[in-house]
Amino acid sequence: MTRRPDIPLFDLFGETGGFPDTVHCERIWDRARLHDWVISSHRHAEITQVFLMRQGHAEVRIDGQAHRLDDGQFLLIPVQIVHGFEFQMLSEGLVLSFPAPVLAGMRPASAALSARLARPAIGDASETLVTLSEQLVAAFARPGPYRANLLVSLAQALLAEICTLAPAEEPAAPGGAKMMALDGLISDHLAEGWRAGDYAAALSITPGHLNRLCHAATGLSASRYIEGKLMTEASRLLAFTQVPVAEVGYRLGFSDPAYFSRRFRALRGQSPSDYRGRFVG
Repeated sequence: MTRRPDIPLFDLFGETGGFPDTVHCERIWDRARLHDWVISSHRHAEITQVFLMRQGHAEVRIDGQAHRLDDGQFLLIPVQIVHGFEFQMLSEGLVLSFPAPVLAGMRPASAALSARLARPAIGDASETLVTLSEQLVAAFARPGPYRANLLVSLAQALLAEICTLAPAEEPAAPGGAKMMALDGLISDHLAEGWRAGDYAAALSITPGHLNRLCHAATGLSASRYIEGKLMTEASRLLAFTQVPVAEVGYRLGFSDPAYFSRRFRALRGQSPSDYRGRFVG
């Protein structure tokens, strides 16, 4: 079995250095033809992707399992899910990429929503989904003072529509129940500075067990996974609110603004202020 650290971590749109836009839209044609219509197996650390096939088809491998994406269908690929493609030559459609803060900002949040968006899905695209994708592409191409707000709203509407279309019988991700519970606890205790041991105690498991669950599900240690969740929420607050940087840190349990900024830079590759600057204007 291939270990997660050996799987290529694609950085198609600058995601490891701070996602450069609210969402990203591109044609399957533009990406796939550059690679002779074959995209090797890889994963993304910070983005969820939606593929909409408009013409042609693709053979898809998702976590080692073979699937087929046909004309008129959608494919949801969550963060950290290993996937690769062999497209029929001249296939056409859309690749829509959403950074983690867009998903984290979906309200009202629920365990069912989080679980649905954490699992891959293939299904038939509805008229609503097609219309939302067209509106999203149009908004992506059009500059304006409220472009980011419009893109976030359309992206979240599109993801909600996918949740209504996605089959419900798919198996849960590794450690699904406990990981869902952990995500809920992280959301409930963002400002309290909990460490991995605190979350393990709340889940009635040992810190070692929590570490193994996180590593099996994401390839990350429990501490690194928890910090990543905090920085995802920080990214959302920085991108989509005007909350001062120091206050963002306080809301996430950091008593020292300078330490918060250092940790944000370590994980996002830039300061909180520079990250916010990508979404201004």
